[in-house]
Amino acid sequence: QVQLVESGGGSVQAGGSLRLSCEISGSTYSAYRLAWFRQAPGNEREGVASIHIRTSVKWYDDSVKGRFTISQDNAKNTLYLQMNSLKPEDTAMYYCAAGYGLTWYSPGSYNYWGQGTQVTVSS
Repeated sequence: QVQLVESGGGSVQAGGSLRLSCEISGSTYSAYRLAWFRQAPGNEREGVASIHIRTSVKWYDDSVKGRFTISQDNAKNTLYLQMNSLKPEDTAMYYCAAGYGLTWYSPGSYNYWGQGTQVTVSS
């Protein structure tokens, strides 16, 4: 079992920054892929960014490339998402996820999910 707890969400104006954190606990997760997803009301959950635990290879959705950075601190068992140049369309509930799946942007690739943290960007 893996437990994930997100924090760091909030309300910011367009152009601002936020850093989301995901504290990871439970079983060893060295074989896992970690990711950030988001879901706005009425929309499907979409992959934002992912990182492979062992290789540190990263993937990003085109909509956030150059603005968001995913990173991990193994010593702290924490996953981060640094979000810069935020736009109103980034408004959503953001979720941390862990899993073994091959398709990083597919929710079905992840076995464990956090409870989410809300990000609201005003224009």
